[in-house]
Amino acid sequence: MTTEPEEQPQLGTPEGAREARPRRGGRGPGRRRVCPICADRMRVIDYKDVSFLRRFISERGRIDTRRKASTCARHQRALARAIKRARHIALLPYTVDHIRKMGVPSR
Repeated sequence: MTTEPEEQPQLGTPEGAREARPRRGGRGPGRRRVCPICADRMRVIDYKDVSFLRRFISERGRIDTRRKASTCARHQRALARAIKRARHIALLPYTVDHIRKMGVPSR
């Protein structure tokens, strides 16, 4: 009497399951974002160019972070300096209109 070994199902995988594939969309190295200022080859970030500077300010009136604005460190520092200069001479507001009208909520 010869007995053949029975095929054991693999643990943790249901029958008919697909092979494991590499994940997509998770946290990890993705496509490298290019600094928009480096891409345009801008020499100087002008504090008087308000329409350009507004792209890097959030709807709450804050300066966007490097990660969100996708700028390099050098240009992020220059952007912050230009935005602060534009605010100082009243080309850009420090706060947004709807916050100024309603006031600051108490904590």
